[in-house]
Formats: sequence, C-alpha cells, structure tokens
Amino acid sequence: MLVTKLHYHRVSQLLDVHFDNQYIATLSAEFLRVHSPSAEVQGHGNAILVTNKKEVAISAIEQVGHYAARIIFDDGHNTGLYSWDYLAYLGKNHHQLWQNYLSELKQKKASREALIPIKLTH
Repeated sequence: MLVTKLHYHRVSQLLDVHFDNQYIATLSAEFLRVHSPSAEVQGHGNAILVTNKKEVAISAIEQVGHYAARIIFDDGHNTGLYSWDYLAYLGKNHHQLWQNYLSELKQKKASREALIPIKLTH
C-alpha cells in the first residue's frame, strides 16, 4: 500500500494516514513515538519500553523518497523512518499493539505521564 496523504491534527495530536486503497489509519503522536522503528527504540531486536510520552507531539514530518516519512517529535526524537508498510502495520494492529504497550507499562510499573508536568499557555 502506498501513502497518498499524511494529515496531522495539532490540537488532538492525531495523524491521519491515507493509503491508496482508501484505508485511513488514525494514530496518536504518543502511539507513533512509542512504536518508533528507530534503532534507539527497537534496540536492534530487543525493543526498549518508551515511557512518559503521553503529551508528546509531532513537530514536523518529512517525506523520505517514495516509501517512508521521518516523523520529528517535540521531545527531540527524529531517527525513525516510518515506511508505508510499517504505517499500515501500525494502523491494522493498533488495538493489539496499544494493549500490549499498556500491559508492559503496568508490568514494569512505568507510566505514560510526563516526568514533570509542563503547561504552556498562549
């Protein structure tokens, strides 16, 4: 499947991924961050549990060739290349991946919440 459009909603922090077969996956910035395909997160085969990213947002998205996007997060993470196939996988397996993530957080007594709550006002 090819991605035809990426639409990020800054307020809700949701990314709509539109595919050429009319499938649309809606993925939160937090979900994308904790499931980054980067070596830093994937740990070269031993995935690392990413915590404290509930409030993470996407700062920018850059297309990489005709096969992927680099998603740049406001926590500085920018090394994950999200291939179209990987985005489709995340969309189709979202529920199970998210449940697995929440279970692992609970098992390791970790949290989605930020270590230090920060509030920005305009």
